[in-house]
Amino acid sequence: MPTRRRRAGGERRTAVLDAVADVLATRGYENTRFTDVAAAGGVAISTLQTYFGSREDMIIEAMQVYTDREVAALRAVSDAETDPWRRLVGLVDRSLHNSESTRRILVEFWRSAMRDDELRDHSAEVWARYRAPFLAAVGEGARRGDFTLAHDAEAVTDFLLTALAGLIVSRVQRHSTPTPTDFRVVLLAQLRLMLGLEGLEIERDEER
Repeated sequence: MPTRRRRAGGERRTAVLDAVADVLATRGYENTRFTDVAAAGGVAISTLQTYFGSREDMIIEAMQVYTDREVAALRAVSDAETDPWRRLVGLVDRSLHNSESTRRILVEFWRSAMRDDELRDHSAEVWARYRAPFLAAVGEGARRGDFTLAHDAEAVTDFLLTALAGLIVSRVQRHSTPTPTDFRVVLLAQLRLMLGLEGLEIERDEER
């Protein structure tokens, strides 16, 4: 896949990309300009042009870096827990408690991927990597005999991620939505049913 990423800037470039993400979360894709990022990041417009070339390339690279970080964060949660059920709970909690800026950037990423071929390819890759730790936990639990799946592991994983993504969109749109805590109780109860776990009580001390 071709890439917009360049070598110029080093550590300073990373800080600038953080500033791009902050502006993007506040102003959206269409209204993020070189001037906004220059003001937010304390860097000259000419420097931004050297780093990225175009406004679009700057924004898209920031979205690519930011989504890569989110995938890495999920992987860290997954690697820290050996029990498949508690690993799923940790992954759900990580997704439910993203910051407002994270949710906004994810929605801008999904919107932009509909119109940009390179970003669409990256979106498919990110989704596969984002999905992987959830799918691995479901599959491992089934192999160990911890779970008795009512549906195959792929379907269970897709249900879970679709519910989490839908909540992100609703929260960004400021629709009337349940609190993350209330949503968590319902989602984990449904997940327990699909995994064949006895009982629907979700212990409060499982929440992270």
